[in-house]
Amino acid sequence: MKHFHPLTHNARNFTHLSEDTRELDNSTLLVQTPSNAPFVQAHLAKEPKTPTIQALELYRLLNLSLQIVGVTGTNGKTTTASCIYSLLLDSGCSCALLGTRGFFINDKRVKEKGLTTPSLLEIYMDLVTAQAQGVEYFIMEASSHALAQERIVGLDFVARVHTNITSDHLDYHKDLETYRTVKNSFFQGEGLKIINRDDPVVRFNPSNAYGYGLEHKSHLSVDAYSLNPTLSAHLNFKLTPKTPAENSLLHSPLIGRHNLYNLLGAVLCVRLLTDKPLEDICALVPNFLGVKGRLEVAHTDPLVVVDFAHTADGFTQIFNSFSGQKIKVVFGAGGNRDKSKRPLMGQVATTHALKTYITSDNPRHEDPLDIIKDILGGIAENKRPSVVVEANRQKAIELALSELKADEILLILGKGDENMQIIGDSLHPFEDCQVVRAFYKDKT
Repeated sequence: MKHFHPLTHNARNFTHLSEDTRELDNSTLLVQTPSNAPFVQAHLAKEPKTPTIQALELYRLLNLSLQIVGVTGTNGKTTTASCIYSLLLDSGCSCALLGTRGFFINDKRVKEKGLTTPSLLEIYMDLVTAQAQGVEYFIMEASSHALAQERIVGLDFVARVHTNITSDHLDYHKDLETYRTVKNSFFQGEGLKIINRDDPVVRFNPSNAYGYGLEHKSHLSVDAYSLNPTLSAHLNFKLTPKTPAENSLLHSPLIGRHNLYNLLGAVLCVRLLTDKPLEDICALVPNFLGVKGRLEVAHTDPLVVVDFAHTADGFTQIFNSFSGQKIKVVFGAGGNRDKSKRPLMGQVATTHALKTYITSDNPRHEDPLDIIKDILGGIAENKRPSVVVEANRQKAIELALSELKADEILLILGKGDENMQIIGDSLHPFEDCQVVRAFYKDKT
């Protein structure tokens, strides 16, 4: 894909950048990235005079000077990045946000959602766009695929935020150790790092590393907290033993223990970036109402919640958010993706839920019944009577809603705010929240 940007390199003027050797002309500068290097080298063997530039040189060549904040982790990237963006905006900073939800500049959507982390050249063009609009902070999600494929090569991060590392995308990374190594690679430099110290598998360079947590005392710690019904906590921030401690109360309309972690990571990041008092930052937290499709209330009385959780750990966090409640759950698993997590998702769901409705997610090119069979493989025999299989996702949701009692909570997991279902190569309009609202509208 070509990207337009006028620039001068080696005394020549170019109007376009491209990673594709098939798109070259006299006005296009070829960018060599880690992923296209073999194709570029093969092209240069035939056309040695082709003007090229290394991806590492782009930041300097494009005269970028943004303060880039990167957020990575198995779960919580989108909420944490969105909260950092919200807090910085409310602090009077000019900000951009790039991630699963799309590309935003100063609270206006510039592009619709796509990949969590776009291609390398697309990221650089988004940075150029943001800088042209006077953006100071550029907050972005960094997926494990992007880290492994070096799609963020050359970017100068002012802060790197870690949420957690559990298990996901083993279809791509092949094994858990490789996945963890890829995630942890983001935290090996000398720059500012914000680390969840309750994560037992995180590995990082201790230089300029600052921690947060609920269980372990660190730079930003929680003296006491409440999860019912919304979040509140008493925070303690201390840089070194010699610096005076800052204390503040945090209140948030969000629900769930995992969201408290997301808020802590965001608050600590903004505290370290801006040097604003902890109390001033916490006063802005209630303005952040969360992210669509993340613990989104689709209906009340009875309570129906839609969430993007699509791993066993994500499931555990969601269920723990409703500890002590009567829970039912609808979920499936994505086709042509990590199969190892499917039985674990089934095990976690049936351990916590009164009734489990197993259905389709995005089956892609797999038979939905084969995916469901993999999920059932993790469910104990004594839990099978409480399991219902319905491959049609709309019918499964409607069945669960029809059986939902006033004192029960229904969790619909896996797709969050996705508005399409991928079946084969086709995209079918589908949104969990819309199914819920249509069901109850017909009942009125």
